[in-house]
Amino acid sequence: MTCKDCGKDINPQQFKASNESLGVALCERHTKLIKKVILDNDTPIDAIHLFYALKDAGVHPMLEWWDGKRSVDIAISRVKLNIEIDKNYNMITHEQAISDLEDAMHSFKNGFTTIRIPHLAIKYYLDETVENILGIIAGLKANMKAI
Repeated sequence: MTCKDCGKDINPQQFKASNESLGVALCERHTKLIKKVILDNDTPIDAIHLFYALKDAGVHPMLEWWDGKRSVDIAISRVKLNIEIDKNYNMITHEQAISDLEDAMHSFKNGFTTIRIPHLAIKYYLDETVENILGIIAGLKANMKAI
Protein backbone atom coordinates (compact mmCIF):
# COMPACT_ATOMS: atom_id res chain seq x y z
CA MET A 1 0.00 0.00 0.00
CA THR A 2 1.25 3.46 -0.88
CA CYS A 3 0.31 7.02 -0.01
CA LYS A 4 -1.92 8.56 -2.68
CA ASP A 5 -0.06 11.84 -2.27
CA CYS A 6 3.64 10.99 -2.19
CA GLY A 7 3.75 7.32 -3.21
CA LYS A 8 5.57 6.35 -0.01
CA ASP A 9 4.90 2.84 1.30
CA ILE A 10 2.54 2.81 4.27
CA ASN A 11 2.00 0.07 6.80
CA PRO A 12 -1.38 -1.60 7.32
CA GLN A 13 -2.11 0.34 10.52
CA GLN A 14 -1.51 3.68 8.79
CA PHE A 15 -3.58 2.57 5.80
CA LYS A 16 -6.46 1.66 8.10
CA ALA A 17 -6.17 4.88 10.14
CA SER A 18 -6.14 7.20 7.11
CA ASN A 19 -8.78 5.23 5.23
CA GLU A 20 -11.16 5.22 8.21
CA SER A 21 -10.73 8.92 8.98
CA LEU A 22 -10.37 10.35 5.46
CA GLY A 23 -11.42 7.59 3.07
CA VAL A 24 -8.04 7.83 1.32
CA ALA A 25 -4.79 5.87 1.77
CA LEU A 26 -2.23 8.42 3.02
CA CYS A 27 1.05 8.30 4.91
CA GLU A 28 1.16 9.73 8.42
CA ARG A 29 2.56 13.07 7.20
CA HIS A 30 -0.13 13.61 4.58
CA THR A 31 -2.89 12.39 6.89
CA LYS A 32 -1.86 15.12 9.36
CA LEU A 33 -1.63 17.75 6.60
CA ILE A 34 -5.06 16.93 5.18
CA LYS A 35 -6.65 16.87 8.65
CA LYS A 36 -5.13 20.31 9.30
CA VAL A 37 -6.57 21.62 6.01
CA ILE A 38 -9.98 20.25 6.98
CA LEU A 39 -9.85 21.87 10.42
CA ASP A 40 -8.48 25.20 9.19
CA ASN A 41 -10.89 25.60 6.26
CA ASP A 42 -13.92 23.45 7.13
CA THR A 43 -13.14 21.47 3.98
CA PRO A 44 -15.80 18.86 3.20
CA ILE A 45 -14.52 15.27 3.21
CA ASP A 46 -16.07 14.91 -0.25
CA ALA A 47 -13.63 17.58 -1.49
CA ILE A 48 -10.77 15.40 -0.27
CA HIS A 49 -12.18 12.40 -2.15
CA LEU A 50 -12.65 14.45 -5.32
CA PHE A 51 -9.18 16.00 -5.01
CA TYR A 52 -7.48 12.59 -4.94
CA ALA A 53 -9.76 11.16 -7.63
CA LEU A 54 -8.80 14.06 -9.91
CA LYS A 55 -5.11 13.47 -9.14
CA ASP A 56 -5.59 9.80 -10.06
CA ALA A 57 -7.13 10.95 -13.35
CA GLY A 58 -3.99 12.96 -14.19
CA VAL A 59 -5.31 16.40 -13.25
CA HIS A 60 -3.21 18.73 -11.09
CA PRO A 61 -5.77 20.11 -8.61
CA MET A 62 -5.02 22.40 -5.69
CA LEU A 63 -6.87 21.94 -2.42
CA GLU A 64 -8.17 25.02 -0.59
CA TRP A 65 -6.71 27.54 -3.02
CA TRP A 66 -6.99 31.22 -2.08
CA ASP A 67 -8.52 33.19 -4.98
CA GLY A 68 -7.91 36.63 -3.50
CA LYS A 69 -11.26 36.82 -1.74
CA ARG A 70 -11.93 33.38 -0.34
CA SER A 71 -10.63 29.84 -0.17
CA VAL A 72 -11.87 27.59 -2.97
CA ASP A 73 -12.34 23.88 -2.18
CA ILE A 74 -10.49 22.74 -5.33
CA ALA A 75 -8.85 24.79 -8.07
CA ILE A 76 -7.42 23.70 -11.38
CA SER A 77 -5.35 26.73 -12.28
CA ARG A 78 -4.23 25.58 -15.74
CA VAL A 79 -7.77 26.00 -17.04
CA LYS A 80 -8.90 28.56 -14.44
CA LEU A 81 -11.53 26.28 -12.90
CA ASN A 82 -12.75 26.61 -9.31
CA ILE A 83 -14.74 23.75 -7.81
CA GLU A 84 -16.88 24.25 -4.74
CA ILE A 85 -18.54 21.36 -2.92
CA ASP A 86 -22.04 22.05 -1.62
CA LYS A 87 -22.37 20.31 1.73
CA ASN A 88 -25.99 21.24 2.40
CA TYR A 89 -27.22 21.42 -1.17
CA ASN A 90 -30.89 20.90 -0.29
CA MET A 91 -30.88 23.47 2.51
CA ILE A 92 -29.70 26.58 0.65
CA THR A 93 -31.15 29.93 1.74
CA HIS A 94 -31.73 32.92 -0.49
CA GLU A 95 -28.87 34.72 1.29
CA GLN A 96 -26.50 31.83 0.54
CA ALA A 97 -27.70 31.70 -3.08
CA ILE A 98 -26.88 35.38 -3.66
CA SER A 99 -23.56 35.03 -1.83
CA ASP A 100 -22.65 32.07 -4.07
CA LEU A 101 -23.59 34.10 -7.13
CA GLU A 102 -21.42 37.02 -5.97
CA ASP A 103 -18.48 34.66 -5.36
CA ALA A 104 -18.92 33.20 -8.85
CA MET A 105 -19.01 36.73 -10.31
CA HIS A 106 -15.79 37.64 -8.45
CA SER A 107 -14.06 34.54 -9.83
CA PHE A 108 -15.42 35.15 -13.34
CA LYS A 109 -14.09 38.72 -13.32
CA ASN A 110 -10.68 37.23 -12.59
CA GLY A 111 -11.02 34.81 -15.51
CA PHE A 112 -12.06 31.76 -13.48
CA THR A 113 -15.07 29.53 -14.01
CA THR A 114 -16.69 28.31 -10.80
CA ILE A 115 -18.78 25.16 -10.62
CA ARG A 116 -20.68 23.95 -7.59
CA ILE A 117 -21.04 20.22 -7.09
CA PRO A 118 -23.48 18.71 -4.58
CA HIS A 119 -21.64 16.50 -2.10
CA LEU A 120 -24.00 13.64 -2.92
CA ALA A 121 -22.71 13.56 -6.52
CA ILE A 122 -19.24 12.87 -5.15
CA LYS A 123 -20.40 10.47 -2.46
CA TYR A 124 -22.46 8.27 -4.80
CA TYR A 125 -21.13 9.07 -8.30
CA LEU A 126 -17.44 9.89 -7.84
CA ASP A 127 -16.27 8.32 -11.13
CA GLU A 128 -19.01 10.02 -13.13
CA THR A 129 -18.29 13.33 -11.41
CA VAL A 130 -14.60 13.05 -12.32
CA GLU A 131 -15.49 12.20 -15.94
CA ASN A 132 -17.73 15.26 -16.16
CA ILE A 133 -15.04 17.50 -14.67
CA LEU A 134 -12.54 16.10 -17.20
CA GLY A 135 -15.04 17.08 -19.92
CA ILE A 136 -15.31 20.58 -18.48
CA ILE A 137 -11.51 20.83 -18.37
CA ALA A 138 -11.29 19.75 -22.02
CA GLY A 139 -13.89 22.35 -22.98
CA LEU A 140 -12.07 25.10 -21.08
CA LYS A 141 -8.76 24.12 -22.72
CA ALA A 142 -10.38 24.26 -26.16
CA ASN A 143 -11.85 27.69 -25.42
CA MET A 144 -8.49 28.96 -24.17
CA LYS A 145 -6.81 27.86 -27.42
CA ALA A 146 -9.54 29.52 -29.48
CA ILE A 147 -9.00 32.91 -27.85
